[in-house]
Amino acid sequence: MIVENQDEAIEFLHATARARTGAAAEIISTHISTVALFGDTALKLKRAVRLPYVDFSTAERRAAACRVELDLNRRTAPALYRAVRDIRRGADGRLAFADEGPLVDSVVEMRRFDQRDLFDAMAREGRLTAAHVEALAAHVAAFHAREAAVAEGGGAAGLAAAMAINAQGLRAATLFDRAAVERLIADFEAALARHRDLLEARRRGGRVRRCHGDLTLRNICLFEGAPLAFDCLDFDPALATTDVLYDLAFPLMDLWRDGAHDLANLAFNAYLDRADEIDGLALTPLFMATRAAVRAHVAATLAMESAAPEQTPAGRDARDYFDLAASLLRPARPRLVAIGGFSGSGKSTLARALAAHVGGAPGARRVASDRLRKAMFGVEATQRLPESAYAGEVSARVYDQLEAQAARALAAGGSVIADAVFDRAERRAAIEAAARAAGVDFVGLWLEAPAATLQARVAARQHDPSDATAAVVADQLARGAGDIGWTRIAAGGDQAASFAAASAALGFGPPSARSALSTTATSIAS
Repeated sequence: MIVENQDEAIEFLHATARARTGAAAEIISTHISTVALFGDTALKLKRAVRLPYVDFSTAERRAAACRVELDLNRRTAPALYRAVRDIRRGADGRLAFADEGPLVDSVVEMRRFDQRDLFDAMAREGRLTAAHVEALAAHVAAFHAREAAVAEGGGAAGLAAAMAINAQGLRAATLFDRAAVERLIADFEAALARHRDLLEARRRGGRVRRCHGDLTLRNICLFEGAPLAFDCLDFDPALATTDVLYDLAFPLMDLWRDGAHDLANLAFNAYLDRADEIDGLALTPLFMATRAAVRAHVAATLAMESAAPEQTPAGRDARDYFDLAASLLRPARPRLVAIGGFSGSGKSTLARALAAHVGGAPGARRVASDRLRKAMFGVEATQRLPESAYAGEVSARVYDQLEAQAARALAAGGSVIADAVFDRAERRAAIEAAARAAGVDFVGLWLEAPAATLQARVAARQHDPSDATAAVVADQLARGAGDIGWTRIAAGGDQAASFAAASAALGFGPPSARSALSTTATSIAS
């Protein structure tokens, strides 16, 4: 609810822009902020609102919130956040940026960036790439490890509080069917009850931190070639004190909602490669659903400022997020998919293409022998290792780790795609045994391609986690793999065809019914 007219302060921001640039500012408004853009500057004004989750009803409250915002956002984006500027009334009655005089409002002064560099704009326009989301995952993981301090709160009680705010916002919105709202709230409460012990265990283990809190794609920008998270949740420490995976769930949910399931899965796996959060896999769909419900009632609040809220973009977004929240809460049975084949057969490419579609959102945890080997030696995934790193006893340890990580992820309630050569019968048997021990379905895929194709592919690789050479391929072919009981996939031609065959083996249905999957496979292969 808007409680104060801020037209005078907004006109002052326009006057400031005209004085500096000769033109009025560009204004962008959200449900709690108004941002004036001009030149290389952005001035962010808190809207005078009183809502269930925030109170900016006085100038003093807004000024204090601006100072908190500056301090907190300098953790992730110090290059963007400059200062807090108070707008005060002078003796002549005119407004000015000043340290004395009656306080009218305050703004956070930021360095402006191109709005097309916001991740949500890049996603809409198809410019958001795998490299961008992998860099984002690294940025978030580093922030959680170095800057987001362990904090009291969170856990089951913290998530229950977030759900209570969601319930209040959804019930207050007129856009949603009343019965559907109550069903969704009941589903959230049931999911919370199922996961209460895990939430508490993670809280006791230090996974609850003072996080960003509002890590939507629109609060992430590409700045000087790197992703930066800005505009954190600064107005309520309790809401921003969350499980780190709940923080990560916001960009995952946004990507999922935009249909970029492959990028959501890639970001999730890139984060897990840097942060040992495997035990929280079962919580991720619930966290994503909770974030979708947040967006649903926030969009509904914006829409209800219009005379016909159901016809506004915000109204349509609200219904989309509501439906997404409901779908994310539906349980999905975990499974283990193993992808084997000689070097160059396309295992990693297929694993990436399939991962988003195996198990619940955001898809399967990918466990790859090539990456595990590099991690074992403490080097980057694309750094080459000496020949000694591929000795038989080393490879045995790599496979042991792969099986152990798959077992951990399955035990945590997640799905897994295991990617390795699997040219030994005992290793194929061991990964199948991991699925049986976890009580989940298993599918083994064996990729086959002509020798010349395999050798050409490995020869063409650059900056790849695999160190295989044409000589390695020749050795594999000479040794063979014995009797293969897994589903054979022809992988010597078009990657989309391999993806379609693998999808059929996994029960995804005909490619024509899953056009998005074919698109994903093609984009990754390219």
